[in-house]
Amino acid sequence: MTISTTKKMLGVTAAAGLVFGLAACGQAPEAGNEGGAEAVAGFKPCMVSDEGGFDDKSFNQLGYEGLTKAAEELDVKLNETESKSASDYAANLNGLVDSGCTFIVSVGFMLSEPTVNAALANPDIEFAIIDDWADNDFDGETDAPNIKPLVFDTAQAAFLGGYAAAAVSESGTVGTFGGGKIPPVTIFMDGFQRGVDYFNSENGKDVKVLGWDFDKQDGQFTGEFAANDTAKQMAQGLLDQGADVLLPVGGPIYQSAAEAIRDSGDSAKLIGVDANVFETDPKVQDILLTSIMKSMDVAVYDAAMEAAQGKFSPKPFVGVLENGGVSLSSFNSFEDKVPADLSTKLDEIKAGIIDGSIDAESPSSP
Repeated sequence: MTISTTKKMLGVTAAAGLVFGLAACGQAPEAGNEGGAEAVAGFKPCMVSDEGGFDDKSFNQLGYEGLTKAAEELDVKLNETESKSASDYAANLNGLVDSGCTFIVSVGFMLSEPTVNAALANPDIEFAIIDDWADNDFDGETDAPNIKPLVFDTAQAAFLGGYAAAAVSESGTVGTFGGGKIPPVTIFMDGFQRGVDYFNSENGKDVKVLGWDFDKQDGQFTGEFAANDTAKQMAQGLLDQGADVLLPVGGPIYQSAAEAIRDSGDSAKLIGVDANVFETDPKVQDILLTSIMKSMDVAVYDAAMEAAQGKFSPKPFVGVLENGGVSLSSFNSFEDKVPADLSTKLDEIKAGIIDGSIDAESPSSP
């Protein structure tokens, strides 16, 4: 299938001119829609993480849960390998190939090139990759016919998160920062800023966004996907400038932001990404406003079940608000503390994004 996409380039913005019609490439996720199915003989599902690891309570963990669910329903053994750094990716993929895996899921954009290389070298093995088109030669097509891209227009859900952040901010300043400067990260930051800007235009306010500039496509990044002192200090810097809602984008780096909020005695709130962090990490429930979610677990589950039954398709899944591939969680502990009409307003904005009357597009949108 030909893919019209703004393919990534590290450190720079991907080109615009995206085709939203690609959403038709993926149907609405339906958890458990293949329950009770049997796998073809020899089916062996496998997964390789990025450097965040499977216990990041976010990005990797959500994908892993989807594949685990499929393996349990099929009563087959799941093989997984964790990457400690980018230098592990190729070797880990080759190790899974050598172990007899028949369906391999790569978690994240950073594994694109080694996944393509492994797929081309092993045409009889089926692959899926989260957050990437596997188009490393930028010709608009997936580089191997045995790779299924699982991608998400997270800007749409992040737009809702940005609007909510602006609506609850008391200081009139919110902040965001990322792990690596890559499209699957900056797409959150784009949507977040656009949502804040929309709130300002609709309500005559001037809530400021620190840490990201949509027009310049530049902002603050730790350079890695790890909960560490660098992430904590970056979060603290945003708090020191008056931000009272933080959006850390990059798997476990939200944990460092939470530490900064607690250590400073600040009343700031946190927004999670990828998973519903209220459910995956109870330790932050008291400061978590909401989560900007991607249904990676369902997308991985569905892809695995298709492959298990000999129905693998390289057709991309594109998650958007309309098909439930991306969404904003409830306000959980803050449900009775946010403006009374906020949920209703967010429903209206969601409908506007879906029907195209509200522009939530990011240069990194699929």
